[in-house]
Amino acid sequence: MRPSGSGLRIKSPDLLVAESGADLAGHGLKRTMGLFQLVCFGIGAIVGTGIFVGLSDTVAQSGPAVLVSFVLAAVTCVFTAFSFAELGGAVPVSGSSYSYAYATLGERAAFLVGWCLLLEYGVSVSAVAVGWGQYLNELLNSLVGWQLPAALSSPPGDGGVVNVPAVVVMLLAAVLLVRGIRESARATAAMAVLKLAVLVLFCAIAFTAFEDGNLTPFAPEGIAGITSGASVAFFSYIGFDAITTAGEEVKNPRRNVPVAIMICIGVVTVLYCVVALSAIGALSADEVGHRPAALSLVVNQVTHSAVGGGVIAFGAVVAIASVVLAVMYGQTRILMSMSRDGLVPRVFERISPRTATPVAGTWIVAVVFAVPAAVVPLDVVMNLTTIGTLAVMAVVNVSVMVLRRTRPDLPRRFRVPLFPLSPLLGIAFCGYLIYGTGPSTWLQFAVFLAAGAVVYALYGRRHSRLGQGGAEPDGDVPAAGAPGDGGAVKRAGASAEG
Repeated sequence: MRPSGSGLRIKSPDLLVAESGADLAGHGLKRTMGLFQLVCFGIGAIVGTGIFVGLSDTVAQSGPAVLVSFVLAAVTCVFTAFSFAELGGAVPVSGSSYSYAYATLGERAAFLVGWCLLLEYGVSVSAVAVGWGQYLNELLNSLVGWQLPAALSSPPGDGGVVNVPAVVVMLLAAVLLVRGIRESARATAAMAVLKLAVLVLFCAIAFTAFEDGNLTPFAPEGIAGITSGASVAFFSYIGFDAITTAGEEVKNPRRNVPVAIMICIGVVTVLYCVVALSAIGALSADEVGHRPAALSLVVNQVTHSAVGGGVIAFGAVVAIASVVLAVMYGQTRILMSMSRDGLVPRVFERISPRTATPVAGTWIVAVVFAVPAAVVPLDVVMNLTTIGTLAVMAVVNVSVMVLRRTRPDLPRRFRVPLFPLSPLLGIAFCGYLIYGTGPSTWLQFAVFLAAGAVVYALYGRRHSRLGQGGAEPDGDVPAAGAPGDGGAVKRAGASAEG
């Protein structure tokens, strides 16, 4: 047994599942999401700023070879999605990759994964919200011929002072989230269906003006451009792992979580490639690159009218709002899991008995991350978010290999194919895309990790419940096991190293 102060202590999968009630009822949460709602939630978390706003940046890097960039980013996600699917079925709890790291690599690694998830969820939701204002202005312009002044719709560095729409969409998402998961899931499902319909409409319009000549030269910047483009395109896939954060609010999570992950990756990859092909086929890469609200621009050019662009802008406004909603949900559930372990303040684990949601934690997340959304340009946070997510994905691939060795007895509805080649390829592709983010982003990320290590040393290690011998959760947390079996958690904790 390792010393209680050791950052290497491991929390067993049995204890994680027992504490959360993953095989019964959640940690004060309600199981209301079925497979369809979970798939819509996943699509809601993925499809948004990355394709509606980030497409133009990806095209600027790789030209018509944006198709290869999207496929390269998708391949990276697929290998890691296999690992997420296996772990999501074996350890169906809200902590996602944080919990998987805790069960395999130890507490210090888990805390740093959770720290990186602040980038993937918290900072990315700020980046997503930044893009919302672009399409809101496009929509207002098409409807009433007026738009918000740049000073109030763009951050400093992009010609503005404060991005008011970004703050508004985050606060609206918080209002919906605190009302309850059933209401949030229904809203996310409706918005996911709507934005898919809008993107299909975009493709139908853009393909009417398709010209083969727009695809040449195919890769003007060569392999370097494709790699850089893939690193940018990867931002478009961020959010698929948010499905695993719903592990305690999904019906039959051991089956539905893995299935939903694979469905979402397949649907989104096909959709992105078709949208990119139709966009650069209708206009040249030079016309699409670095253009705000690029999809509306394409439709306006093709139809010679602002009406079609207004429809696309409406879809983008809905799409980006749904991403804010889904990603903010994921962040609150991860903080809830970390708070349950004592690694962050306990306010994040408090569940409202009326709404069965972490009300206080949701509002804290909304207010804290509304600040960078209001004043930080999109491109500044995109690269940092991307490298943080890639680092987390690499850890998840490592975790699935470790758990196969340490706990081969765990029930697994889904198993990674071609094991261990698949997770090893996942790690390699993550490393390749990290390389494409550039030295300045590496340095920023190193500083961010160092700050996380300091926070863990000063707070997390001192307050860790596992480190304090708290294998059994507080009395207000329902234990998992047979009905009336109050000792299930205690028994599960026997295998935790503390």
